[in-house]
Amino acid sequence: MRSKKLLVIIPDGVGLRNFVYTQFPEEARNSGWDPVFLNMTHFDLDGMGLAEIKILPQPSAWTDILKRAKILIELDLFKSKFKNPVYEKYKFSASNKGLKNRLKNFIISILIRIYNSEKGLAQLRKKMRNSERRTEYYTNCKKIIEQENPDAIFCTNQRPVNAVAPITAAQDLDITTSCFVFSWDNLPKATMIVDSDYYFVWSKYMKEEMIAYYPYIKPEKIKITGTPQFEIHTRKSVIQSRDKFFHKYGLNKEKKYLCFSGDDVTTSPHDEYFLRDVAEEVENLNQKGYNFGIIFRKCPVDFSDRYNEILQDYKDIIVAIDPAWNKMGNYWNQFLPTIDDPELQTNIIEHSFMVVNVGSSMVFDYAAKGKPCAYLNYLPPVKSLKKDIREVYSYSHFASMPDQNSVFWINKKTDIPIIIEKALKDPDRVVSNAKEWFDKINISYPENPSKQIVHQLDCIL
Repeated sequence: MRSKKLLVIIPDGVGLRNFVYTQFPEEARNSGWDPVFLNMTHFDLDGMGLAEIKILPQPSAWTDILKRAKILIELDLFKSKFKNPVYEKYKFSASNKGLKNRLKNFIISILIRIYNSEKGLAQLRKKMRNSERRTEYYTNCKKIIEQENPDAIFCTNQRPVNAVAPITAAQDLDITTSCFVFSWDNLPKATMIVDSDYYFVWSKYMKEEMIAYYPYIKPEKIKITGTPQFEIHTRKSVIQSRDKFFHKYGLNKEKKYLCFSGDDVTTSPHDEYFLRDVAEEVENLNQKGYNFGIIFRKCPVDFSDRYNEILQDYKDIIVAIDPAWNKMGNYWNQFLPTIDDPELQTNIIEHSFMVVNVGSSMVFDYAAKGKPCAYLNYLPPVKSLKKDIREVYSYSHFASMPDQNSVFWINKKTDIPIIIEKALKDPDRVVSNAKEWFDKINISYPENPSKQIVHQLDCIL
């Protein structure tokens, strides 16, 4: 009896992180699947002992225009349906420089006027599939699928337009498709681009979200699996000793380290000011007899030099440990995680007692290890404010927080030393609430999420 063949679509670095660098390939093989990865990234999976088919994604430019119109229409409908203006904040201004961009934006505005309804969205989804069917990229995807003849196709990310062609080709060949919703904040942001037969989500909470936002998807087509994203934090074998980790990254063994987790320039455009504030207050605490240090982990796709001056000014306090990502091209989405990054991240968490950031999901990484997070929630002292970061906490996905004390709140600079002391001496209540929040948005199974995803693939087949 032959193995069941599973074609796994890897359109980007998210797919690598969740379904290549986790236990997913091993769990799939253990369950009798023969996984083959349709690899659209620049990473070499063959060198990792994984069967891969390289393909250069070339979706239609028209499909991308339809996608942009679809997102904006969905956000407008969400705003009306849920009577909440927050959905306006998920819209990003498109460039209007040059004739080409102005023409694109004009076409999108026309599409929005024509298709601004649930019925119109259904037509747009159909038009996106038909647009891809006319491309050479779709033809190549279809040929690959026919040659491989998989029993099922699994897409690791619902967001990339690159995945529309292979999923559509599979459906045209009557092959069952499924797709993983990769982040806790994706559904309110209208990032559902892939139309598959089944969807895998993190939790009951996320399933209810999907039903609310996309009522055309039948509840039985939505499977609760958890996410492989946090599996690494349960693997004790990857943890380095304190001596080894501190020596490798030049940390001072006499210090207790907190982690400052940097945000991207869109979420927190003045993040460097927050890092300076934290460094100043840590320096003040150290003058009072403490011995703290800061591990700085920047956002992997932040290519700015905005932190350089602070890192130099506080080199005795701050140690920068960059994410283990590689630049594989000239665009931000071609900067991809390596297999070493999940292990690096979990070791940073292991060897620090708290994390400080602006609204990051790192709260869950730290909760998984029983450690607290502090959210920055004030305006930095800048003359020309690009964004009030406090609005981040009004985003829909923060409504899942069961208790406001699931994190420590830093509402002004002078709160920083107070919160650091609390996180070190009395973190239990915040950690307990954070774990409750984590369990709400990411259901806990006795087995790892990779195994649960494979189990659902078995059930669907």
